Amino acid sequence: MTQEALFKLFEVMLQASLTTLEIFFLTLLFALPLGLVAAFGRMSKHWLIHTPVRFYLLIVRGTPLILQLFFFYYFPTYAFHIRIDRFYAAILAMSVNYAAYFAEIYRAGIESMPIGQYEAAKVLGFSKIQTFRKIILPQVVKRILPPMGNEFMTLVKDTALVSVIGVQEIYVRARETMNSQSSIIPLIMAGVFYLVMNAIISSVFHMNEKKLSYYQ
Repeated sequence: MTQEALFKLFEVMLQASLTTLEIFFLTLLFALPLGLVAAFGRMSKHWLIHTPVRFYLLIVRGTPLILQLFFFYYFPTYAFHIRIDRFYAAILAMSVNYAAYFAEIYRAGIESMPIGQYEAAKVLGFSKIQTFRKIILPQVVKRILPPMGNEFMTLVKDTALVSVIGVQEIYVRARETMNSQSSIIPLIMAGVFYLVMNAIISSVFHMNEKKLSYYQ
């Protein structure tokens, strides 16, 4: 490829990366709070609450994300004759999928807290909400940072899967350019873009883990 073609490819990748980032941040915007709600539902002692949540977690974590993307894009059309925009279908599928994984990470963090801390907080006069907000939550955040970092980095890579329903992100643009120019360089450049994004995420989580390591 000529220098001019490389520069033009870089511009195309840069533009496509905006769609990738949009999918990434919108997925987190919906999945993070939804995962917390699901975590509390999963920990509920009432079977009417924890049973459907456990079923949701089983379905979502037990089936491939690529199938869920097809489902959220095509199901409304076949079932209700409603055509949903492919981008919004991708956000919906990714959010529902990642919320399930976030829910289990939240649950693992909350349930790892010693019961003695709840009892001590009760003795000191803390309400349940105060106990969770001031004592439990800061420790949970510290414990779940490493697995959350893994999920964030996986999410960046999984944005490439939305190409199956036609969303134009980095991988799609790289594949199109590769086919038109018979060169593998577009795929290599796409890989570099994903790598840079994940390097930034890894650095941010590393800094936060270091910041929260007060006893080390």
